Amino acid sequence: MTIATNSEELMPSVKSNGLRTKKGVDWKERIFHGLFLTSAIIGTLSLAVIGYSIIVESIPAFQAAGVSGIVLGTNWLPPALYGVLTMIVASVVSTFGAVIVGVPIGVLTAIFIAEIAPKKLADIIRPAVELLAGIPSVVYGFFGLVIIVPLIQNVFDVPAGNTILAGIIVLGIMILPTVITVSETSIRAVPHSYKEGSLALGASRIFTIFKLLVPAARSGIMTGVILGIGRALGETMAIIMVMGNAPAMPEGILDAARTLTANIAIEMSYASGIHASALYATGVVLLVFIMLLNAALLYLNRERAK
Repeated sequence: MTIATNSEELMPSVKSNGLRTKKGVDWKERIFHGLFLTSAIIGTLSLAVIGYSIIVESIPAFQAAGVSGIVLGTNWLPPALYGVLTMIVASVVSTFGAVIVGVPIGVLTAIFIAEIAPKKLADIIRPAVELLAGIPSVVYGFFGLVIIVPLIQNVFDVPAGNTILAGIIVLGIMILPTVITVSETSIRAVPHSYKEGSLALGASRIFTIFKLLVPAARSGIMTGVILGIGRALGETMAIIMVMGNAPAMPEGILDAARTLTANIAIEMSYASGIHASALYATGVVLLVFIMLLNAALLYLNRERAK
């Protein structure tokens, strides 16, 4: 029997699978590198094309009414006035109201699933949350129209329950799946040694969760909040159904209002000329507002993480 003692005699068996050769590795790496680069370029170009198209279509409105006339104007009366300040206020109030309602519930639910609930119960709640994320927005709107709107009308004794408060409640429910899923994943990603060390030092379970695990997962939780804000700002159908769509400056959360997205969806089907351009300008305002808000939240999140 002949025993191979030379490394060169062993190389054919190693190279035979075609995975160890430098040529094979380079070929596959180049393919995946090109695939990843192409995907990144497509995503970036998509954003650039969308932004460019909206901006180009909005130029006639900005030229006719002026940037201040659109952004700071309080009257939306096509074809004469195109002020969207009232809609900016409605969008901001409804979004931050939804954050106040949805984020605490979402984070506490994520903590319960990740750290407190028995495995069997967590396995039931988690799919339910995922199912909540798959419900179409029109169903949320129908639920708000049938249940929440009449409830607000009866409880607060207002002429109509189609108010900002109804929009806040519906949006608060709609952002729950995003906040819960991302927050739970972030909490589970915290190293187990953190929790074990805290408990070993005599800290209680609740103290460990809120003073150690949640701060350690803060970056991920903030990401969930940012995604939830994006969902709330971009929601259209449910808001159209429950907020009354009045293009007037709201004086409180029990007034009807119209958001930026609702304004575009309601009037785009019959708008033309400067009116249509003004709706594109509304989209530009919404895009800039979302970008500035996300940038500010990401900056604050990074500063706190330092």
